[in-house]
Amino acid sequence: MKIHAFTSITTNYIPKARVLAASLKARHPDWSFHVVLSDEPPAGEWLKSPHFDGVIASRDLPIPDFRAWAFGHTIVELCTAVKGHALREIARRNGADVVIYFDPDICVAGDLSELVQRLQSASVLLTPHLTDPDTTPRAVEDNEISALKHGVYNLGFLAVRFDAEGARFADWWAERLLGWCEDFIPGGLFTDQRWADLAPALFDRVQVLRSPRYNVATWNIANRRVEGEVPDRLTVNGEPLGFYHFSGLDKGALAAMLEVYGRQSPMVQQFLAWYLARCDEEGQRQIGDAKWAWGTYADGTPIGRDERVLYRLRVDVRQAFPDPYAAGAGSYLEWFRANGAHEMPATYGFLQRRPPSGDQLQAALGAVRELELIRRSRTYRFARRLSRIYRTIFPR
Repeated sequence: MKIHAFTSITTNYIPKARVLAASLKARHPDWSFHVVLSDEPPAGEWLKSPHFDGVIASRDLPIPDFRAWAFGHTIVELCTAVKGHALREIARRNGADVVIYFDPDICVAGDLSELVQRLQSASVLLTPHLTDPDTTPRAVEDNEISALKHGVYNLGFLAVRFDAEGARFADWWAERLLGWCEDFIPGGLFTDQRWADLAPALFDRVQVLRSPRYNVATWNIANRRVEGEVPDRLTVNGEPLGFYHFSGLDKGALAAMLEVYGRQSPMVQQFLAWYLARCDEEGQRQIGDAKWAWGTYADGTPIGRDERVLYRLRVDVRQAFPDPYAAGAGSYLEWFRANGAHEMPATYGFLQRRPPSGDQLQAALGAVRELELIRRSRTYRFARRLSRIYRTIFPR
């Protein structure tokens, strides 16, 4: 059986991809590993790791008008939006029987042969964020409610067997990500993840992996005890650790969540220290802060989120400015500076895509005013919670 794995990154994540590839190859040297790069290739030998069997530039994927399409996505949206087409392309180019996706901040710590065995009777494998109910109000908010917003399944991992049903799933997922891979929780979307919530209902042979040894992360560590020796002899609730997901590392969320939920598993801190050292060995200090080449206009001006959203949602704007990265006279940037403040409300609508009515706009403004008054009230903790809801519903 031909098994191919891949990850999706920008240049600054190359060190993490190197650690992932090395950890995977240490357990499964016969599996092929590919990197999908949504960035300009860096100078030097960074993409020539002995553990990389192939590097695919996302702009070479069969996505129509890729340059303009990519502009309409933030860095996270783009790295997730290309996953569906990369999945299909890797299978097509290599005649793969199985294609497995791993987020770049994952480290494989044990044998994954069980995944292949399960694909003998399944076409798609998914790992849920949670496999046990949380027991405290804070954990319910941090984990269960977060999963309701971001997706039941964590798409840091996905395995597809390219039989008829697996290929049908891959086609569907790729097309949904082509048009609707957005970080827009009020509209029911969170990048590629919320789409996977539908998979068990729409497709046969979708299997959910409930074993605690897969996709261990801060969102489930409250119910998973990690013990043993770093890095190769770790267990999770008594089972050998398969792979750990160091999600939130760069933003500080991982450390904060471990402080709250990881106290029963001090070995995770040792594993994290080992992982950070491995990332440093693979060039984290040299290239980990590399700027995204597609994050600015031609003159170096950073591209704002609103500029991307408006361009993505407005066909007329895309037709008027086929090269959105240009700067100067007659450019999309110049037009947005003059018209963006007026055009954005009509583009977003009130939690929907179509232009809102006057009544809807008034209702939205009224809700903002009420929430702002509550946010300033003396009931500080309650106000903080409502202000988080306000920022989610009305993103800046």
